[in-house]
Amino acid sequence: MVNDMQTPVAPLWIDRLAIVGVGLIGGSLALALKRAGVVGEVVGIGRGLENLRTARSLGVVDRFTQELEAGVADADVVFLATPVLTLPQVAARALPHMKSGAVLTDGGSVKASVVAAIEPLLPDGVQFVPGHPVAGTEQSGAAAAFPTLYEGRRCILTPTARTAAAALDLVARMWQTAGSEVVLMDVEQHDRVLAATSHLPHMVAYALVNAVSACGREGEDVLRFSAGGFRDFTRIASSDPTMWRDIAISNRTALLETLEIFEATLAELKRDIAGQQDEALYEFFQRSKQRRDAIR
Repeated sequence: MVNDMQTPVAPLWIDRLAIVGVGLIGGSLALALKRAGVVGEVVGIGRGLENLRTARSLGVVDRFTQELEAGVADADVVFLATPVLTLPQVAARALPHMKSGAVLTDGGSVKASVVAAIEPLLPDGVQFVPGHPVAGTEQSGAAAAFPTLYEGRRCILTPTARTAAAALDLVARMWQTAGSEVVLMDVEQHDRVLAATSHLPHMVAYALVNAVSACGREGEDVLRFSAGGFRDFTRIASSDPTMWRDIAISNRTALLETLEIFEATLAELKRDIAGQQDEALYEFFQRSKQRRDAIR
Protein backbone atom coordinates (compact mmCIF):
# COMPACT_ATOMS: atom_id res chain seq x y z
CA MET A 1 0.00 0.00 0.00
CA VAL A 2 1.40 3.36 -1.06
CA ASN A 3 -0.68 6.51 -0.75
CA ASP A 4 0.52 10.02 -1.52
CA MET A 5 -1.16 12.51 0.82
CA GLN A 6 -2.54 15.72 -0.60
CA THR A 7 -1.24 19.14 0.35
CA PRO A 8 -3.10 20.26 3.50
CA VAL A 9 -5.71 23.00 3.49
CA ALA A 10 -5.91 23.60 7.26
CA PRO A 11 -3.11 25.74 8.75
CA LEU A 12 -0.60 24.10 11.05
CA TRP A 13 0.19 25.28 14.56
CA ILE A 14 2.22 23.39 17.19
CA ASP A 15 2.33 25.26 20.47
CA ARG A 16 5.21 23.25 21.92
CA LEU A 17 7.42 20.78 20.05
CA ALA A 18 9.88 18.56 21.90
CA ILE A 19 12.82 17.18 19.93
CA VAL A 20 14.50 14.20 21.55
CA GLY A 21 17.92 13.96 19.93
CA VAL A 22 18.84 17.38 18.54
CA GLY A 23 21.00 16.45 15.58
CA LEU A 24 20.74 16.77 11.81
CA ILE A 25 17.28 15.19 11.56
CA GLY A 26 15.57 16.66 14.61
CA GLY A 27 17.34 19.99 14.36
CA SER A 28 16.50 20.47 10.70
CA LEU A 29 12.82 19.78 11.39
CA ALA A 30 12.86 22.38 14.17
CA LEU A 31 14.51 24.97 11.92
CA ALA A 32 12.08 24.30 9.06
CA LEU A 33 9.04 24.73 11.31
CA LYS A 34 10.52 27.82 12.95
CA ARG A 35 11.16 29.38 9.56
CA ALA A 36 7.57 28.65 8.55
CA GLY A 37 6.31 30.29 11.75
CA VAL A 38 4.15 27.32 12.77
CA VAL A 39 5.66 26.42 16.14
CA GLY A 40 5.50 28.35 19.39
CA GLU A 41 8.39 26.80 21.32
CA VAL A 42 10.93 24.09 20.56
CA VAL A 43 12.37 22.17 23.48
CA GLY A 44 15.60 20.26 22.87
CA ILE A 45 16.19 17.08 24.84
CA GLY A 46 19.40 15.07 24.87
CA ARG A 47 22.33 13.78 26.86
CA GLY A 48 25.14 15.84 25.35
CA LEU A 49 25.22 19.20 27.11
CA GLU A 50 27.60 20.81 24.62
CA ASN A 51 25.42 19.78 21.67
CA LEU A 52 22.33 21.17 23.40
CA ARG A 53 24.11 24.45 24.08
CA THR A 54 25.10 24.60 20.42
CA ALA A 55 21.49 23.98 19.40
CA ARG A 56 20.28 26.87 21.53
CA SER A 57 23.02 29.23 20.40
CA LEU A 58 22.17 28.51 16.75
CA GLY A 59 18.45 29.00 17.33
CA VAL A 60 17.60 25.37 16.65
CA VAL A 61 15.81 25.13 20.02
CA ASP A 62 14.43 27.76 22.36
CA ARG A 63 15.39 25.94 25.53
CA PHE A 64 16.82 22.55 26.42
CA THR A 65 16.95 19.96 29.13
CA GLN A 66 18.78 16.73 29.79
CA GLU A 67 15.75 15.43 31.68
CA LEU A 68 13.59 13.52 29.19
CA GLU A 69 10.56 13.23 31.43
CA ALA A 70 10.44 16.95 32.18
CA GLY A 71 11.10 17.92 28.57
CA VAL A 72 8.14 16.03 27.12
CA ALA A 73 5.64 16.81 29.89
CA ASP A 74 3.92 19.81 28.30
CA ALA A 75 4.73 19.12 24.64
CA ASP A 76 1.97 18.86 22.05
CA VAL A 77 4.21 16.92 19.67
CA VAL A 78 7.23 14.83 20.66
CA PHE A 79 9.63 13.86 17.88
CA LEU A 80 12.08 11.04 18.61
CA ALA A 81 15.27 11.44 16.59
CA THR A 82 17.53 8.98 18.40
CA PRO A 83 19.20 5.82 17.01
CA VAL A 84 16.71 3.13 15.98
CA LEU A 85 17.61 0.63 18.69
CA THR A 86 17.06 3.25 21.40
CA LEU A 87 13.60 4.34 20.24
CA PRO A 88 11.57 1.82 22.29
CA GLN A 89 13.54 2.60 25.46
CA VAL A 90 13.23 6.35 24.96
CA ALA A 91 9.50 6.03 24.24
CA ALA A 92 8.99 3.86 27.33
CA ARG A 93 10.45 6.63 29.48
CA ALA A 94 8.69 9.49 27.73
CA LEU A 95 5.15 8.18 27.24
CA PRO A 96 4.04 8.05 30.91
CA HIS A 97 4.88 11.77 31.21
CA MET A 98 3.20 13.00 28.02
CA LYS A 99 -0.07 14.88 28.41
CA SER A 100 -3.40 13.67 27.07
CA GLY A 101 -3.90 14.80 23.49
CA ALA A 102 -0.18 14.82 22.71
CA VAL A 103 1.27 13.08 19.66
CA LEU A 104 4.44 11.00 19.59
CA THR A 105 6.22 10.52 16.28
CA ASP A 106 9.68 9.41 15.21
CA GLY A 107 12.19 9.52 12.40
CA GLY A 108 13.46 5.95 12.55
CA SER A 109 14.65 4.31 9.34
CA VAL A 110 13.14 0.98 10.41
CA LYS A 111 9.46 0.78 11.25
CA ALA A 112 8.15 -2.74 11.98
CA SER A 113 10.24 -3.42 15.09
CA VAL A 114 9.77 0.15 16.37
CA VAL A 115 6.00 0.06 15.98
CA ALA A 116 5.74 -3.38 17.58
CA ALA A 117 7.70 -2.18 20.61
CA ILE A 118 6.09 1.24 21.12
CA GLU A 119 2.38 0.72 20.41
CA PRO A 120 1.75 -1.53 23.46
CA LEU A 121 3.22 1.24 25.66
CA LEU A 122 0.79 3.98 24.58
CA PRO A 123 -1.24 5.45 27.46
CA ASP A 124 -4.81 6.57 26.93
CA GLY A 125 -4.99 9.92 25.19
CA VAL A 126 -1.55 9.78 23.54
CA GLN A 127 -1.24 8.97 19.84
CA PHE A 128 1.72 7.48 17.97
CA VAL A 129 2.38 8.26 14.30
CA PRO A 130 5.39 6.26 13.05
CA GLY A 131 7.42 8.17 10.49
CA HIS A 132 10.59 8.27 8.45
CA PRO A 133 11.84 11.39 6.68
CA VAL A 134 13.90 10.09 3.77
CA ALA A 135 16.59 12.73 3.88
CA GLY A 136 19.96 13.32 5.44
CA THR A 137 23.63 13.97 4.96
CA GLU A 138 26.76 12.33 6.32
CA GLN A 139 27.01 15.08 8.96
CA SER A 140 25.61 14.86 12.48
CA GLY A 141 24.94 17.01 15.53
CA ALA A 142 22.97 20.21 16.03
CA ALA A 143 25.53 22.25 14.06
CA ALA A 144 24.75 20.15 10.96
CA ALA A 145 21.04 21.07 10.96
CA PHE A 146 19.63 23.34 8.27
CA PRO A 147 16.03 24.37 7.46
CA THR A 148 15.89 23.16 3.84
CA LEU A 149 16.95 19.56 4.45
CA TYR A 150 13.46 18.21 3.77
CA GLU A 151 12.52 20.33 0.79
CA GLY A 152 11.69 18.17 -2.21
CA ARG A 153 12.21 14.98 -0.20
CA ARG A 154 9.73 12.32 0.84
CA CYS A 155 8.58 11.54 4.34
CA ILE A 156 7.02 8.10 4.80
CA LEU A 157 4.38 7.68 7.49
CA THR A 158 3.30 4.18 8.51
CA PRO A 159 0.04 4.54 10.46
CA THR A 160 -1.52 1.47 12.02
CA ALA A 161 -5.09 0.57 12.95
CA ARG A 162 -4.57 2.39 16.25
CA THR A 163 -3.48 5.68 14.66
CA ALA A 164 -6.19 8.34 14.92
CA ALA A 165 -6.91 10.29 11.75
CA ALA A 166 -6.42 13.64 13.50
CA ALA A 167 -2.95 12.67 14.73
CA LEU A 168 -1.95 11.39 11.31
CA ASP A 169 -3.17 14.61 9.71
CA LEU A 170 -1.20 16.73 12.18
CA VAL A 171 2.08 14.89 11.57
CA ALA A 172 1.50 14.86 7.81
CA ARG A 173 0.96 18.64 7.81
CA MET A 174 4.09 19.07 9.92
CA TRP A 175 6.23 17.30 7.33
CA GLN A 176 4.53 18.99 4.40
CA THR A 177 5.21 22.34 6.02
CA ALA A 178 8.88 21.33 6.29
CA GLY A 179 8.84 20.80 2.53
CA SER A 180 8.35 17.05 2.24
CA GLU A 181 6.05 14.99 0.06
CA VAL A 182 4.22 12.72 2.50
CA VAL A 183 3.65 9.09 1.53
CA LEU A 184 1.73 6.47 3.51
CA MET A 185 2.97 2.86 3.62
CA ASP A 186 2.49 -0.35 5.55
CA VAL A 187 5.32 -0.94 8.02
CA GLU A 188 6.45 -4.15 6.30
CA GLN A 189 6.52 -2.52 2.88
CA HIS A 190 8.47 0.41 4.27
CA ASP A 191 11.18 -1.83 5.69
CA ARG A 192 11.45 -3.86 2.48
CA VAL A 193 11.60 -0.80 0.21
CA LEU A 194 14.08 1.09 2.40
CA ALA A 195 16.28 -1.97 2.73
CA ALA A 196 16.77 -1.84 -1.03
CA THR A 197 16.92 1.91 -1.66
CA SER A 198 18.70 3.19 1.45
CA HIS A 199 20.10 0.51 3.71
CA LEU A 200 21.75 -1.59 0.98
CA PRO A 201 23.57 1.41 -0.59
CA HIS A 202 25.01 2.32 2.79
CA MET A 203 26.18 -1.25 3.40
CA VAL A 204 27.79 -1.31 -0.05
CA ALA A 205 29.50 2.05 0.52
CA TYR A 206 30.95 0.94 3.85
CA ALA A 207 32.07 -2.38 2.34
CA LEU A 208 33.60 -0.68 -0.69
CA VAL A 209 35.76 1.64 1.41
CA ASN A 210 37.04 -1.32 3.41
CA ALA A 211 37.61 -3.40 0.27
CA VAL A 212 39.52 -0.68 -1.57
CA SER A 213 41.66 0.10 1.47
CA ALA A 214 42.62 -3.58 1.55
CA CYS A 215 43.77 -3.53 -2.08
CA GLY A 216 47.06 -1.84 -1.31
CA ARG A 217 50.29 -3.83 -1.32
CA GLU A 218 53.20 -3.37 1.06
CA GLY A 219 51.66 -0.41 2.86
CA GLU A 220 50.27 1.37 -0.21
CA ASP A 221 47.69 4.02 0.67
CA VAL A 222 45.27 3.25 -2.17
CA LEU A 223 42.57 5.56 -0.84
CA ARG A 224 44.93 8.50 -1.26
CA PHE A 225 44.40 8.24 -5.01
CA SER A 226 40.61 8.06 -4.94
CA ALA A 227 39.00 10.24 -7.58
CA GLY A 228 35.62 11.96 -7.81
CA GLY A 229 33.62 8.85 -8.62
CA PHE A 230 34.88 6.95 -5.60
CA ARG A 231 34.42 9.94 -3.31
CA ASP A 232 30.87 10.61 -4.54
CA PHE A 233 29.85 6.96 -4.31
CA THR A 234 31.25 6.45 -0.82
CA ARG A 235 30.22 9.79 0.71
CA ILE A 236 27.57 8.05 2.79
CA ALA A 237 30.21 5.83 4.39
CA SER A 238 31.05 8.91 6.48
CA SER A 239 27.64 8.59 8.18
CA ASP A 240 27.28 7.80 11.89
CA PRO A 241 28.41 4.18 12.51
CA THR A 242 26.11 3.84 15.52
CA MET A 243 23.05 4.72 13.46
CA TRP A 244 23.90 2.27 10.69
CA ARG A 245 24.80 -0.51 13.09
CA ASP A 246 21.35 -0.11 14.63
CA ILE A 247 19.63 -0.06 11.24
CA ALA A 248 21.48 -3.17 10.05
CA ILE A 249 20.41 -5.07 13.16
CA SER A 250 16.84 -3.76 13.27
CA ASN A 251 16.07 -4.43 9.62
CA ARG A 252 18.27 -7.48 9.21
CA THR A 253 15.67 -9.76 7.57
CA ALA A 254 14.84 -7.40 4.72
CA LEU A 255 18.45 -6.23 4.45
CA LEU A 256 19.80 -9.77 4.15
CA GLU A 257 17.35 -10.44 1.32
CA THR A 258 18.57 -7.39 -0.59
CA LEU A 259 22.20 -8.29 0.08
CA GLU A 260 21.61 -11.72 -1.45
CA ILE A 261 20.15 -10.10 -4.57
CA PHE A 262 23.13 -7.75 -4.73
CA GLU A 263 25.56 -10.63 -4.34
CA ALA A 264 23.88 -12.49 -7.19
CA THR A 265 24.03 -9.40 -9.42
CA LEU A 266 27.69 -8.81 -8.56
CA ALA A 267 28.44 -12.49 -9.29
CA GLU A 268 26.83 -12.07 -12.72
CA LEU A 269 29.09 -9.10 -13.45
CA LYS A 270 32.14 -10.99 -12.21
CA ARG A 271 31.38 -13.95 -14.51
CA ASP A 272 30.96 -11.69 -17.54
CA ILE A 273 34.25 -9.93 -16.84
CA ALA A 274 36.10 -13.22 -16.30
CA GLY A 275 34.67 -14.63 -19.53
CA GLN A 276 35.31 -11.43 -21.50
CA GLN A 277 31.64 -11.37 -22.45
CA ASP A 278 31.60 -8.00 -24.19
CA GLU A 279 27.95 -8.13 -25.29
CA ALA A 280 26.76 -9.27 -21.87
CA LEU A 281 28.81 -6.56 -20.18
CA TYR A 282 27.43 -3.88 -22.48
CA GLU A 283 23.88 -5.10 -21.81
CA PHE A 284 24.55 -5.10 -18.04
CA PHE A 285 25.85 -1.53 -18.08
CA GLN A 286 23.21 -0.29 -20.52
CA ARG A 287 20.36 -1.77 -18.49
CA SER A 288 21.71 -0.12 -15.36
CA LYS A 289 22.19 3.23 -17.09
CA GLN A 290 18.62 3.24 -18.41
CA ARG A 291 17.17 2.42 -15.02
CA ARG A 292 19.30 5.07 -13.30
CA ASP A 293 18.43 7.72 -15.90
CA ALA A 294 14.73 7.03 -15.33
CA ILE A 295 14.92 8.00 -11.65
CA ARG A 296 13.28 11.36 -10.99
